[in-house]
Amino acid sequence: TTGPRLVDEIRLDTGASPKSELVAGLNGLGGDPTGLAFGPDGALYVVANLGLAGGKTQAVVRRGAPKAGGGYTWDDLATTDPYELSNTNFDHHYNGIEVSPDGQYVFVNAGSRTDHGEIEDNGGLFPNTREVALTARILRLPANAANLALPNDEARLQALGVVYATGTRNAYDLAFAPNGDLFAIDNGPDADYPDELNWIQQGQRYGFPWRFGNFDNPQQFATYDPSADKHLQPDFVAVQMNTYRNDPTYPPAPGAFTDPVANLGPASALYRADDGSQHDAAAEGKPLNTFTPHRSPLGLVFATDPGLPADLQPAAGGLSAFLTSWGAAGGTLTDKGQDLLHLALTKRGDHYESVTTQIARGFANPIDAVLIGNRLYILDYGGNGSLWEITFK
Repeated sequence: TTGPRLVDEIRLDTGASPKSELVAGLNGLGGDPTGLAFGPDGALYVVANLGLAGGKTQAVVRRGAPKAGGGYTWDDLATTDPYELSNTNFDHHYNGIEVSPDGQYVFVNAGSRTDHGEIEDNGGLFPNTREVALTARILRLPANAANLALPNDEARLQALGVVYATGTRNAYDLAFAPNGDLFAIDNGPDADYPDELNWIQQGQRYGFPWRFGNFDNPQQFATYDPSADKHLQPDFVAVQMNTYRNDPTYPPAPGAFTDPVANLGPASALYRADDGSQHDAAAEGKPLNTFTPHRSPLGLVFATDPGLPADLQPAAGGLSAFLTSWGAAGGTLTDKGQDLLHLALTKRGDHYESVTTQIARGFANPIDAVLIGNRLYILDYGGNGSLWEITFK
């Protein structure tokens, strides 16, 4: 989705009703805003996407320097070359953005243009095009850059040193944990394969489009028969578009992949077996990498305040996080999301695992969250739109 067309500041003054104030209009941002983040110096970074003629788009990262007396002075930190849209639901654009704790870098999600690496030629405009250099990855941009041009060319983009990690489908939200590790959620394809939580490390490949969770994308194999694939459901858009097919030209995997965080449950641990049946990995005593398919996790925040209740504090050496899930758009699995999860993360060797617990439910489509002290604010996109305050005591 392109998200709201204006950026507002919500002021939560103690004892007063929330107030909103216009920070920047659509014209000042250069396109539809899809993500924002503050740097430690108060600078505001906004990701926007601009539709172009000829079936292409362009992303821009705008930087707002706070002015004395209020407001911002805006300039362009970075702009992509125009790149090819698929003109489908799978144009995920640029959205998630996070600033490193030291303020030196801005991390930006470049969403995929395909559902699962299939050819999407936009009605013949872009023959044999799957992903391109500017999609399906996380970029790291110097926070002090100005008018940085991001080319739609793999070799030139790599030479700039801005490609931080590859193989992400749509890492809609990124967040730094208190220990400095960067995490990102990733939404899975239109088939019953897990959504993911990934520990994002420089130079690592996270599987897309050859793997979802720890499941192989079967379309990469010569023997694939979509009519026998029980992971497909008839109400999925990609299934209706017949994009799951025997695909002899599917490119080979580039090498080894980094596993998503292992979810130990008890919540959000359902999966679809190859015979089409629903299973609960936690009840079976095995991890799932990471969440029930199609929950669409969108808002990730880490607990840092000592005033939070003891059961929400990180264990010794561990991390505590909260995650909102937009909710399943289709399929028959019984876990539909639209809730708030607590993640108790522990590092095991060179990776993380999570004990995952549902702590609130009944939202429409929660899209993001911010934790201030012991109060969690959840933006709910569904219905008429809501801003929820949850106080932990």
